[in-house]
Amino acid sequence: MFDLQGYGWAILQGAGLTVEVALLSLLVAMLLGMAGAMAKLSTSKALRISATIYTTIIRGIPDLVLMMLIFFGGQIFLNNSLYQVNEWLNSALTSLNPQHEWAAYLPDYIDVSPFIAGILTIGFIFGAYMAETFRGAILAVDQGELEAAKAYGMSPWLSFKRVLFPQMVRHALPGFGNNWLVLLKTTALVSIIGLEDMVRIGSLAAGSTKMPFTFYMAISVLFLLFTSLSTSVLKMLERRYAIQTR
Repeated sequence: MFDLQGYGWAILQGAGLTVEVALLSLLVAMLLGMAGAMAKLSTSKALRISATIYTTIIRGIPDLVLMMLIFFGGQIFLNNSLYQVNEWLNSALTSLNPQHEWAAYLPDYIDVSPFIAGILTIGFIFGAYMAETFRGAILAVDQGELEAAKAYGMSPWLSFKRVLFPQMVRHALPGFGNNWLVLLKTTALVSIIGLEDMVRIGSLAAGSTKMPFTFYMAISVLFLLFTSLSTSVLKMLERRYAIQTR
């Protein structure tokens, strides 16, 4: 239907990279989300305040701004910190052996990978949304069942595995699914930091061939395919956990 002028395979490879970034970002977001949810429900005031600050800041700043801030600002911060550490190490080592050129052995620059930066940034952003989703799901679980599990002598981990987690998943799936679909589309932002995903490849192809409609339409179709498959899987999971509950 579309003549991709020989860029079809490159776009498919970029699509694979997009899926990889999305899945790894989801893993980071789930870990941060669970940690954030547990912190918000903690008896520790410091943990509750920290988690609240995290979710409030992340949900209040646009994703594009956060992507630019973390990638470029983070890289500057790392290299400034590296410079300070190198200065201190070089001074300390030179005092021990003035004849040796220690500076030649110390790294002078850290080049942050767009792939790693994209995963961590998206995961960090959506960890805040997952935290609220998981917190609400945990609160929806009947506390009497958790108390019964404790009365039966279950350890906290066993109680979490057999009682809390299965029911939490059922309550969290709708919100989790929405977060995943938005996260998947947010991966398009990694193109601005130089990652060769399908959006960046399509953009370069559109500029080279002067066929923007063709390439952006192809990318839209691929995103629609990914989100449609995701929706089908999420519906299957919702039916599975609903059956277990009944």
